[in-house]
Amino acid sequence: MMLLAAGSVAAPTSVDYLVVAGGGGGGTQGGGGGAGGFRTSSLSVVSGTSYTVTVGGGGAANAVGSDSVFSTITSTGGGNGGRASGGSISGGNGGSGGGAAVSATTGAGGSAQFGQGSIGGANAGNVPRYGGGGGGGASAVGAAGTSSAGGNGGTGSSSSITGTATFYSGGGGAGIFTGASPAVVTAGTGGSGIGGNGSIGNANATNASPANSGSGGGGTGTTVGTVGSGSSGIVVIAYPDSFANLVSVNAGLTCNGSAGNTVPDTTSSPGFKVYKFTAGTGPISW
Repeated sequence: MMLLAAGSVAAPTSVDYLVVAGGGGGGTQGGGGGAGGFRTSSLSVVSGTSYTVTVGGGGAANAVGSDSVFSTITSTGGGNGGRASGGSISGGNGGSGGGAAVSATTGAGGSAQFGQGSIGGANAGNVPRYGGGGGGGASAVGAAGTSSAGGNGGTGSSSSITGTATFYSGGGGAGIFTGASPAVVTAGTGGSGIGGNGSIGNANATNASPANSGSGGGGTGTTVGTVGSGSSGIVVIAYPDSFANLVSVNAGLTCNGSAGNTVPDTTSSPGFKVYKFTAGTGPISW
């Protein structure tokens, strides 16, 4: 057993964590972006040992999100939405899969990393009006497109590690092409209200929002509109406030709002010390 000097405080032996990867971008004339991988549990830690933290960025249009890391825990970036031209019609693979593109050719949603998310939705594959597939979310698959609607993004998952129940990792909504015979059509909406929304025809899709939600961007109905980007991920650790603060946070990490900050948030979740890493990469230690 380690003996502590008088007045010293022990480092924790276990911490709770939330590791959310960056969401995938939507597709051009395409499907919704897949949500970043969502992982939450607890992990043993040792005083004097460095642990790597990396916060994954969101994917731009037609691009996958980046992985987030805490020690041995890696959450995989969300898959990109499929695109009808210049890329794969089927959605990209990731923490959650991206939705299939708006196309007359049948396309499948991307696959998901086991235990981190859900598959993307398939497209409708018919003309003259057809919708792409929604991006997968942390807790639900992306909806398939239909002849009158882009698929909705899959629902995310909630965590209360910061003291407030918050949804993360919603899938992006898909676009729909109105075709030669316009009718009442709808674009796909983002999962849990945080994934980006798809667009109808030449309109712009929306980005996933807010930052650090790990959600997928919306896909567009044609090649004209702006495609939605995925949201960045987040890494959160929390443990009882009877234990010591972190002694080191690398300057390349934004922690609780500032670079290299070692001061925990002790008010959001009474009885706990909470560290929220919202950008960057580098080691931390107790």
